[in-house]
This record gives sequence, structure tokens and C-alpha cells, in this order.
Amino acid sequence: MQSDSPKVWYKQFWPWFLIIVPLTSMVLSFTMLNFAFNSEDSMVIDDYYKEGKGINLQIQKLQQAKVLNIATKTHVSADSVTVTFTSGAPTSGEALLLEFFHSTQEFKDFSVTLLRDAKGVYRGPLSNDIAGKWKLSLHPYDASWKIQKIVALPQTRPFDLNP
Repeated sequence: MQSDSPKVWYKQFWPWFLIIVPLTSMVLSFTMLNFAFNSEDSMVIDDYYKEGKGINLQIQKLQQAKVLNIATKTHVSADSVTVTFTSGAPTSGEALLLEFFHSTQEFKDFSVTLLRDAKGVYRGPLSNDIAGKWKLSLHPYDASWKIQKIVALPQTRPFDLNP
């Protein structure tokens, strides 16, 4: 004999399906809220006016490098950086700062101090991983001029770093 008694609700498919869909939606919503409140967006700028004034100063520094006719050959290897001036070399021999800005990950940004040797070549040690796309910015400590370029590293041959 067969019994026609219905199954209890927790042994059927449809009640569980109808419970799982909204429950999954709630879990995903709370997860996204957690990401939204606890993660930091480093691309957002609070004061656009100050940033605009800063951009004008950067343009003046790039123009100053053109006026000084600065041109370099830069070689970046796994453990060192070499910058050779082909024209417009600083006469004072002061140290230069080469900044590496990663295209997408701000925490990878770093800078290297370059010191001039007896032959007039600027050198500095590297201890960071350089694989990837970088914006290089070269300038003296007084920031009177600036040259920059976007490059993919590592490269086996020297490249031009000019204004």
C-alpha cells in the first residue's frame, strides 16, 4: 500500500530554492557593502582646484627641461639604474631623484636617488621589482626641471628619457 501523505516541507526542493535565492542575495549585498566601506580608493581627489594648480606647476617644470635642452639615455637593470646625459647635464653635479610610479598599483611606487660618478654618469641601486608598466620621472631635489616618460620594464637596451 502506498500512502498519500505529503512529504514534510524541509524534504522538498522548492522551499529550499525559494529560501536560498534571497539568502544568497543578502550575503552578496553585505559582502559588497563591506568592500565599499572598508576599502580605500586611492584614485579619488578631494580638492580639484589645488590639483589643477599643481598641474600648471608640473607643466612649467617640463617646459624648463625643454629650455635647458635636457636629454638622457637611461638604462634600468634588475639591480641598478644608469642615467647618462646626452645634452643639458646639470653643471652642479647635484643628486637627482628618479621616481617610479606604477600604472595601477600605488603601493608599488618608489624613488631612487642617483649620484654622479667621476665620468658624469648618474647611478643608483634598485631593490624593488620593476616588472610592469611605469611612469618614470627624473628631476633634481630642488625640482627646478622635470622629465618623464611611460615605459614597460624590464628593457635590455637603454632608452631615451627626454622632455
